[in-house]
Amino acid sequence: MSNTLAIAKRELRAYFLSPMAYVVAAVYLAVMGGFFGFMLYYSQEATLYYLFLNAIPLLFLVLVAQVLTMRLLADEQRQGTLELLLTSPIRDWEVVLGKYLASLVTLLLMVALTIYCPLTLLRIGNPDVGVMLASYLGYVLLGASMLAIGLFASSLTQNQIVAAVIGIGITLILWLSGAVTDLVGGTAGQVFGYLPIFDHFLDFVRGIIDTSDIIYYLSVIGLFLFFATRALESQRWK
Repeated sequence: MSNTLAIAKRELRAYFLSPMAYVVAAVYLAVMGGFFGFMLYYSQEATLYYLFLNAIPLLFLVLVAQVLTMRLLADEQRQGTLELLLTSPIRDWEVVLGKYLASLVTLLLMVALTIYCPLTLLRIGNPDVGVMLASYLGYVLLGASMLAIGLFASSLTQNQIVAAVIGIGITLILWLSGAVTDLVGGTAGQVFGYLPIFDHFLDFVRGIIDTSDIIYYLSVIGLFLFFATRALESQRWK
């Protein structure tokens, strides 16, 4: 576990010693703040419902997740430092988990900076605190899932842009897979109906914390971190 934490600290330093984290955070806060003000002005309701269900903030979360993860393994491969990392006494899963934790901490810090949204609602109205907390829980789980997808995409290529495109592609496939449900039918249709990544977020926004939705996101995280580990293991044989 100490190796994992050491890698996570190294990646966190890399984030915050470069302008990338600050630029991404600034743009993220600007987009979220802009849409929060827009939705609040037109809905005249003390709720985060319209903000979290708007397509643009959700798609922007996809982009943020890919930007945070696209360099994590791709850059190591491009610079040739991955070989040094793999020959050191560090297990592959520790490398993957350490890099994932660094991206997750960065995302959590960015989400925490949006605390002004619920605080504003508490000041001007009487929002349901339970619903807001459930919405944030779902939002964090959704973002954490996208980070795992992005890390897996980064393990497949040396090019950061290609990694981002692959990560966005996988996310879009999971998003649109529900459209196949009616075409396939039966058990396969039920499986495809369970896959859409944004659909499981809806209950959280409504204030419903369903165990199946939590299990879904944790399964996506575990599955893609496993895939990333296997992809990293394959580098040993090249």
